[in-house]
Amino acid sequence: MEELRRFRSINKIEGYSYLVLLFIAMPLKYGMGIALATKIAGMLHGLLFMAFVYQLLQTGLGKKEQMIYFILSLVPFGSFIIEKELRDKEEAYAAVPLTAE
Repeated sequence: MEELRRFRSINKIEGYSYLVLLFIAMPLKYGMGIALATKIAGMLHGLLFMAFVYQLLQTGLGKKEQMIYFILSLVPFGSFIIEKELRDKEEAYAAVPLTAE
C-alpha cells in the first residue's frame, strides 16, 4: 500500500514534468530559440522518469498492469489516467475490512 502511495506521488510529478517539457520548454526552444529550456526541463523529466520506472517496479502490481502504466506514461496526460486508476484501486483497498488472523 505504501509503495502504491509513493508511486502515485512520483507519477503526478513526472506527469507534470512531461507536460512542462512538451508545452513550455519545447515551444521556447523551437519558437524562441531558447535551447536551455529543453536542457533543464529534459534533464529534470529524465530523472523523474527513471524514478517513475523504479517506483513502478516496486509497486508489486502485475506485469501486464505495469506495462500498461509504462505505456500510458509515454502519452501526454497518460499519467492522469494512471492517477485515476490508482486512486480507485487505493480506495478499493481501503474499503476492504482488515480481519484478524
